[in-house]
Amino acid sequence: METRERILGAAERVMREKGLARSTTKEIAREAGYSEGTLYKHFESKEELFLYVLKERLPEFVSLIKDLPNRAGQETVQGILGQVATAALAFYGKSVPISASIFSEPELLARHRQEVGRRDAGPQKANEAVAAYLEAEQRLGRVREDAVPGAAAAALLGACFQRAFLHHFLAEGLEPGEDDRFAEEAVRSLMLGLSPGEEHGGQRAAGLCPNDS
Repeated sequence: METRERILGAAERVMREKGLARSTTKEIAREAGYSEGTLYKHFESKEELFLYVLKERLPEFVSLIKDLPNRAGQETVQGILGQVATAALAFYGKSVPISASIFSEPELLARHRQEVGRRDAGPQKANEAVAAYLEAEQRLGRVREDAVPGAAAAALLGACFQRAFLHHFLAEGLEPGEDDRFAEEAVRSLMLGLSPGEEHGGQRAAGLCPNDS
C-alpha cells in the first residue's frame, strides 16, 4: 500500500474513533506507522487530511454530486434523486461521527472554513448541485415550473443528514435495506411537489409551492 493511502486509512480510523477535534497528525502518523514528518510530505494539515478522507475514504458522494447537473434529461428525475438520497445517507452516516466535534473548537472550525473556501468546496456545494440539477430538469419540463429547486434540495439532503444524525445520537442499529427504504420514501414524497403531472395541492403539501398571491 502506498504511503499516502496508508496515511489516509489511518486518518479515517483515528477521526472516526475520536472525532476531528481530538485527532492529531502525530497520532494519525503513528497509526499509519510513519513519522509526523512523513505525513506532512503528503498533506499540509489535519484540515486537508479531513477533506481527503471525506472525498476518498468515505462512501461515494462527492463525485456523484459534482456530476449531477450534467445528468439532466437522463433516466428519470425520481431515479436520479433516489441515487442522491442513497449516496447521501451512506456518506452522512460515516461522516457525522467524524465531523460533529469540529463545532467544539472555534479555531479548528475557522481553519476548516478557510481550507474549504480555498478549494471552493464545502457542505453547501451538495445543496447547490442538487438545486442546479433540478433547475436544469425544470427547463426541460420534467420538474414543475412553480417548484422551488433550492427548497427541494434542502428538503432531500436535510432529511438524509437528520436521519444519519439521529441514528448515531440514539445509537440505533439499522436493519438491512432500511436506508434504501427511507431513500425511496423520501424521494417519493418529494416528487409530489416536483412532478409536472401532480396537482397544485400536492406541491403545497410538500412545502415546495410558493403561496398564492
